[in-house]
Amino acid sequence: MIEFSLAGLRRALDGGEISSLELTEACLRRIEERNPALNAFVTLCAESALKEASRADSGKAAGGPLAGIPIAHKDIFCTRGLRTTAGSRILDNFAPPYDAAVVERLAQAGAFPIGKTNMDEFAMGSSSETSYYGPVLNPWDLSRSPGGSSGGSAAAVAAGLVPAATGTDTGGSVRQPAALCGITGFRPSYGRVSRYGMIAFASSLDQAGSLTRTAEDAALLLDSMAGHDPRDSTCARRPGERYSAALIPMGARALEGVRIGVVKEFISEGLDPRCQQVFSDNMATLRGLGAAVSEVSLPRLPLSAAVYYVVAPAECSSNLARFDGVRFGLREAGADSLEALYTQTRRAGFGEEVRRRILVGGWVLSKGYFDAYYLKAQRARRLLADDFARAFESVDLLAGPTTPAPAFAIGEKIDDPIQMYLNDVYTIGAALAGLPCISIPAGAVAGLPVGLQLMGRPFAEAEVLRCAHAYQLETDWHRLWPPGTAAPFGTA
Repeated sequence: MIEFSLAGLRRALDGGEISSLELTEACLRRIEERNPALNAFVTLCAESALKEASRADSGKAAGGPLAGIPIAHKDIFCTRGLRTTAGSRILDNFAPPYDAAVVERLAQAGAFPIGKTNMDEFAMGSSSETSYYGPVLNPWDLSRSPGGSSGGSAAAVAAGLVPAATGTDTGGSVRQPAALCGITGFRPSYGRVSRYGMIAFASSLDQAGSLTRTAEDAALLLDSMAGHDPRDSTCARRPGERYSAALIPMGARALEGVRIGVVKEFISEGLDPRCQQVFSDNMATLRGLGAAVSEVSLPRLPLSAAVYYVVAPAECSSNLARFDGVRFGLREAGADSLEALYTQTRRAGFGEEVRRRILVGGWVLSKGYFDAYYLKAQRARRLLADDFARAFESVDLLAGPTTPAPAFAIGEKIDDPIQMYLNDVYTIGAALAGLPCISIPAGAVAGLPVGLQLMGRPFAEAEVLRCAHAYQLETDWHRLWPPGTAAPFGTA
């Protein structure tokens, strides 16, 4: 029996139970069978993936901890010579001349891409419905959203199309889809992983992350992804660590002495009572592992959504100014002036949600409104970070539900931006503070998965991963597959 996880596949490849070529062919078959229903992939690179798999089997490829394993990249990471769209018409035919740092580092570890996954346009959305290429569907229920913006990556991993995928998390775009698809989503500290070659949405918030089946797999990816990169001025000058080494050994009281704070503000009237019961059960499990669980308060946390939806649009309006029809990407024909070229290209190339955020961002940065909105939001962000810092004086980790409810129906919130934005209400705060955090499968509500979120101090990735791993050794939620989805290679 071969476990369809990075750790399990590594053991199977090393033990000769399967070859990289057999694994890659199996993934491609599953993509061919399931992707038409899920719409998880935008682009496939089957020929190059099979070639890399053959090289790994023959020993001609460079070895590494991920050698011979195919993965998927969210279509926001630049890939040399391979179409990179960010889910937008304006980049429909863009093939970058270089790889993103994340793509480079995972390739150096031996992993190779099998394709690029669908996403909300420029990562702006919480449902993977704003993509130019159509919505991604949740493998647990094809009438429901997988979450966003990394919904394609989440759906691909949840349905067993690939063992792991990259994602990005600006306000929860790795954690929220992971929760709604029943997998593990990990966001490192801001600056822990290079943003070089990652198409920018909001530069002070964007962070590369991963979508995997387990916390152990997230640690294996982070081993290769993390570390300083001089090409990214926001990348921390800290060396990477062996995060996977922090997960072992684990005993019956694996979390003895770990202090976990339940965020009081998460347990509110907006939380589905069924999700609240699941979360209570999660805390009982952590107590059983030896953790000391207590309540903490983040009094300014209720401001996080309002702060985020000032800061993020402001930064997006600046970052997306480069898409003007002049240098690369779409150029609309027939313009009789430079201003008309800009206007026509951006109107045709950007979807409604992206245009909405650009307009909001331009407005809050304009004369007369900068001090009233943007500057005030940044001050509130600082106060929120201070709340997190004070909480970590008395606890080691913070915990809460990842989402207020299980996956919602496709189309349910797309016409109500405020309701869509509030779907990230439990993930935005940690993103504003730049904290490492993870969502792990933690239960089910009406047959749909829900997640447990754990947050740590800045650069305390090892603590977060260790706690998540201990929980997964004690539970089986991460082993469940969507209905009608046969586990690859006959695994349970």
